[in-house]
Amino acid sequence: MTWKPHATVAVIVEDTRGRYLLVEEHSEGKVVFNQPAGHIEEGETVIDAARREALEETGWEVEPHAFLGMYRYIAPANGRTYFRFCFAATALKQVSEQLDEGIIAAHWLTLEQIRDLGDRLRSPMVLDCILDYRKGRRFPLEVIVEPGAP
Repeated sequence: MTWKPHATVAVIVEDTRGRYLLVEEHSEGKVVFNQPAGHIEEGETVIDAARREALEETGWEVEPHAFLGMYRYIAPANGRTYFRFCFAATALKQVSEQLDEGIIAAHWLTLEQIRDLGDRLRSPMVLDCILDYRKGRRFPLEVIVEPGAP
């Protein structure tokens, strides 16, 4: 079997009241919570993928302003390896109420509410990324070098 990791993006978006933008979604027969996140499409830059996924899953236009890190996760349910490029982003404006297929709703939740979700988080990366953001982890977007990026 050929190893085929999945390249994904996620955004941490905090509002002025200290709440974080999460999506409630269907995944493998369960309802779970996740950051706006998804796969990078062929020909797309990593940062453009982050903007697109946030818009498709929440209806919000966001602008990434810092890179938090690359997180590796092996899903116990299917053994797949995921590499998550996580960004801190600013919410610019909500432009749509139409959400991607599989997304139930977008929510603004406090850290306490997110912790209370427990095993309803899609993966441990959801809370790990938020905690790294809260610790102040930030790298300039320029650490990501890819052809075609400005």
